[in-house]
Amino acid sequence: MKAIVQDRYGSAEVLKLEEIEKPAVGKGQVILRVGAASVFIGDWHMMTGTPYAIRLVSGLRAPKQHVLGQDLAGTVEAVGDAVTGFRAGDEVFGAGVGAFAEYATARPDKLAPKPTNLSFEEAATVPTTGCTALQGLRSVGKVQAGQRVLVIGAAGGVGSFAVQIAKAFGAHVTGVCSTSKVDLVRSIGAEEVIDYTQEDIADGTRRYDLIIDTAGNRDVSDLRRILTPKGTLVLAGGEGGGRWLGMGRVVKAKAMSPFVGQRMTNFLGRTKTEYLLVLKDLIEAGKVKPVIGARFPLSDVPEAINELGTGHGRGKVVITL
Repeated sequence: MKAIVQDRYGSAEVLKLEEIEKPAVGKGQVILRVGAASVFIGDWHMMTGTPYAIRLVSGLRAPKQHVLGQDLAGTVEAVGDAVTGFRAGDEVFGAGVGAFAEYATARPDKLAPKPTNLSFEEAATVPTTGCTALQGLRSVGKVQAGQRVLVIGAAGGVGSFAVQIAKAFGAHVTGVCSTSKVDLVRSIGAEEVIDYTQEDIADGTRRYDLIIDTAGNRDVSDLRRILTPKGTLVLAGGEGGGRWLGMGRVVKAKAMSPFVGQRMTNFLGRTKTEYLLVLKDLIEAGKVKPVIGARFPLSDVPEAINELGTGHGRGKVVITL
């Protein structure tokens, strides 16, 4: 099968399209024929091996996993022993291992039936970013109907899902983005849109019950000033903090939080069947729709990851197969 392979950390030049063996199904695993995949920021971190702390898991000198890619949608090719709930021919979406290839493996607890109203390309954009947005809003942010929610980075992968999910939960949503993306953010449901190139979001004229920050370019002290007295700041990306830990803002937020009335925190996003099923229901109800910013063939994964790494894209970057 064709796959994007890397044997060392570095820039996009370390990624090569090669012919390798199709993965074998193991106990508790599912083999998928990949219909489409999508790129998320974790792919860039795995490619570069930065911040360096991730190498404790991914491999100190070279990546343990040689085929990149996590988010996918496709068709079940085979199931291993002890797998229930899926069978060959099922169309699914979720998180796998080695998604930038014609075939990939996945655990059944990270898969769900594909939304009936989405193509493989659309469904492949949902898993990591959709689950992250859902967790940040519902599990961590405890969003409530009627609250004022600010989504920073509203045109990006997590942000575009967060705007729609918050709206579906009955919140009044304000999105923050650059000039060229204002119309996009408004079109996905934001009642108000702030162009950060024209306005300072931290000028204190507006306050929010919940802030979801996916961009990471504002100091937590600035963001605290625009929270309500009992508001919540959820850091869902743009960690900052350099090459080693990448946790500068998180450390500051957690250090401040016990001494103020507001709650400031972060979380580790996870892709689980239970979250995917919630997203599936919202998508099939017409309340959430993926935003695709660019499409690349499998051979152009290096270019796709480079585009993501600029931090200025809109929606999700899709890999077509």
